[in-house]
Amino acid sequence: MPTGHATGGTGPARSRERFLQGEPVEAGVRTSILSSWQRSRSLGLSPDQADLPFRDDFDRDARIVRAAVPVLDRLQARFAGSKMNISVADASGTVLLRRFGEASLARSLPAFQRVPGFVFAERVAGTNGIGLALAERQLIRVHGAEHFAERSQRSACRALPVRDPLSGRIEGVLCFGYPSSTEDPELAITIRKAAQAIERRLLRQSSARERALLRAYLDTGATTSAGLHHTVGVDELALELHPRDRAVLTEKAAELISRGQRAAAVVSLFDGRRVTLVSRPMRSGSGVEGVAIEAVLPGPAPREPLAVPTQVDVSPGSSGRLAVVTAVPPPRFVPAAAAPGRLPVATLSRNLPDVAHGPFGTVGRVDVADDHPDAPSRTRGLVMVGEPRVGTYALAARRRLELLSEASARIGTTLDVRRTAQELAETAVPRLADFVTIDLPEAVLRGEESADPRTDLHRTVVHGIRDDLPFSPVGKQVDFGPTTPQIRCLTSGQAVLEPDLKAAAGWLAQDPEHTERLLTEVHSLIAVPLVARGVILGIASFYRAQDPAPFGDDDRSLGLELASRAALSIDNARRYTRERTMVLTLQRSLLPHDLPDQDAVEIAHRYLPAESDVGGDWYDVIPLSGTRIGLFVGDVVGHGMLSAATMGQLRTAARSFAELDFPPDEVLTHLDNLVGRLDREEPAAGAGAIGATCLYAVYDPTSQQCTMARAGHPPPALVRPDGTVSFPDLPAGPPLGLGGLPFESAEIHLPEGSRLLLYTDGLIEDRQRDVDVVLDQLRGALAHPEQTPEQTCQTVLETVAPAHPCDDIALLVARTHAMDPRRIAAWDLPADPARVSEVRAAALRQLADWGLDEAAFAAELMLSELVTNAIRHGAGPIRVRLLHGRTLICEVSDASNTAPHLRRAASTDEGGRGLFLVAQLAQSWGTRYLPEGKVIWAECGLDAA
Repeated sequence: MPTGHATGGTGPARSRERFLQGEPVEAGVRTSILSSWQRSRSLGLSPDQADLPFRDDFDRDARIVRAAVPVLDRLQARFAGSKMNISVADASGTVLLRRFGEASLARSLPAFQRVPGFVFAERVAGTNGIGLALAERQLIRVHGAEHFAERSQRSACRALPVRDPLSGRIEGVLCFGYPSSTEDPELAITIRKAAQAIERRLLRQSSARERALLRAYLDTGATTSAGLHHTVGVDELALELHPRDRAVLTEKAAELISRGQRAAAVVSLFDGRRVTLVSRPMRSGSGVEGVAIEAVLPGPAPREPLAVPTQVDVSPGSSGRLAVVTAVPPPRFVPAAAAPGRLPVATLSRNLPDVAHGPFGTVGRVDVADDHPDAPSRTRGLVMVGEPRVGTYALAARRRLELLSEASARIGTTLDVRRTAQELAETAVPRLADFVTIDLPEAVLRGEESADPRTDLHRTVVHGIRDDLPFSPVGKQVDFGPTTPQIRCLTSGQAVLEPDLKAAAGWLAQDPEHTERLLTEVHSLIAVPLVARGVILGIASFYRAQDPAPFGDDDRSLGLELASRAALSIDNARRYTRERTMVLTLQRSLLPHDLPDQDAVEIAHRYLPAESDVGGDWYDVIPLSGTRIGLFVGDVVGHGMLSAATMGQLRTAARSFAELDFPPDEVLTHLDNLVGRLDREEPAAGAGAIGATCLYAVYDPTSQQCTMARAGHPPPALVRPDGTVSFPDLPAGPPLGLGGLPFESAEIHLPEGSRLLLYTDGLIEDRQRDVDVVLDQLRGALAHPEQTPEQTCQTVLETVAPAHPCDDIALLVARTHAMDPRRIAAWDLPADPARVSEVRAAALRQLADWGLDEAAFAAELMLSELVTNAIRHGAGPIRVRLLHGRTLICEVSDASNTAPHLRRAASTDEGGRGLFLVAQLAQSWGTRYLPEGKVIWAECGLDAA
């Protein structure tokens, strides 16, 4: 592998040279190495720097030193004769121990590196094994030109953090150094086993200290305060304790130990009893300082012989955690040798104290009875013994578990991406962090996957213990630099811990507006990627401000676990948002986009989708012949894509049936048949039969009559011009799809200026409200005759619609207009061909009065053909009507039900061209059937010649 200035080299050496010259680095450099190079450059380090800081104030008798010495001695023997050097550094990167496989290796090092005390932290030495292991907090391999400094180009190393098994904190780093030409993959296994051996020795150190505390307590167990019985206590009580009570007692005991001082606390049990926990500082014969927690219980003390333990020991394999001790069951003699895993204690007449290992550590049984006849009726038993530091760890661990349990219930309560992110922040503050920011790509907020999350991040959540947060505001696009912890966590997919943000100030320089104030408010950071199912969803940043202690590895693990759980919920919400957007897009595409131009009614409409899912509510406005207007509102049962698609089919069919001029009851009959056919041909898998409700109303402005029919749908609301509100009593009719039952129509007179409100059941039906109360609210909202339809829609949604609708709401408001009688002309005539000329002349005079001379020729020809057909093929009486609206409508009605038929006449035919001429002259034409007879109509544009 080339070393030094590698202008013509390849691999890491070439990449390093290009990086140092400020050129883009080609692919092939590992992410951890490239990130370390970037950090080293941002810290102003020089690759030619030879000197390293040296400390002589390190603790030469530190726990990590005592635990590592025997392990390093064995490693030195194993690698004897090789060019291996083995180092142990503390958590700050200061080398505490060093061994060499070959003594001559030491002579090749600078003098200050041959003895403990030189610092290999990344912030001063650049990319190296010890510094990178502390930065990445995992097993690291740095090979040859991957080192930042020139002095290390010919060497390679593997380094692994060593953690305290109790607290999880990094106590130091074990590092193997060797020439780059002697790389051996088996070194990874060797260094892991060696680190585990050191960690086991750290655990034994803690166990010995806690065994000493337990021994000290037992040695003084016979000495009691005046008036207190040391007797059966927590153990017998625990037999009948609720599990929650046992957990509360244990947690409170751990909390008292963590305080490290004399104190007392009263704990109320589930059944109303009260237990007093008393903490007693103590010191073992070997100088270990700790705290014993005793429970003082009410009740009579049993009169039993005194049990005085004289010897206490704990097997070397004990957990080394807090010692939790309770009382014994009824006496029975058990020889010490027959009680494996228990405390071997010589007793007078009681059985041996038991020892077991629980979640908080060593659990034993100890009791001493005072048989003085006048002693008060109180009992005392040992609950827990331990060092304050260990108690703090145990309490912190339990609270972390509680936080994770709480997070499972608090995060993901909705299927909203922003709300789920907010729940993550609210859960973490203040129990993990003081401030939390969450940045998500805009695509994720829309329910999609982001192509490049690093360039599309937007501040989604800012939450903390105060309102004056020194962070970019919500909604702003956030651009992180390539060396920031946030981008590093996105690149590596791992949580990044920055215990001291001031040391990372150079990495935050891309946002000078907030950086200076940010560093005065917060001092520690954990950046965690939000990743679920392989999809990068964003970044969660946890900041600490009030607590002077920086974040540690336990905090990083907790933040990663919280983020992982939240990421799954965010991804679920994202997928739901995507599906809901698709369904809502389909739903809106199937609803009317523009209302038709017409003069019969003034229309306003609203569609409000449900919060949880999109349903199949719909509405429609259909111009009909004779200036009439058809109003539809319907609701397909269910939610989702199937309901939206079914709604589209129903709306299309309903429009077709309406444009055929079927009366409302017949339209519903045809729709009922369609729904039944859909249910038979395309059954909804697992969803039951397709069903729907519908209301159809036809308003005629010439007569001001409205004909309505409904199929299982709520009746409309009618607001008369004086403000009177009523709900017409229409025949209910069965929902669509049941089949076999008839539908009935009702006809209502609507004075001009009346408002007709058609709605779906989502407006009035809600689990939290009574329908009658909602209808009263609707009456109050509609009792304003001066309101326009738009104002009516808005008022109804604001005052009547539920705040969080669980069903879609479709709303249609129509204010009626009456056609001016002066724009209507009608003539009745018998079935006599001689009267056709009279009708033509009367019609021409009427058109002249209306100023429609330009349309007279077309109208005259159409009327002549239609009246002649009615006389020749129909039955009297015959009625002719002209309507002057946006267009000119010519209508001819007769008493026959014979349908006219448009055909193409042959060249030799003497007739059969009448309807063909009408179709050519008219914009549209058709037939409308009456209860008795039919109406043939033709519509002519007013600009026709």
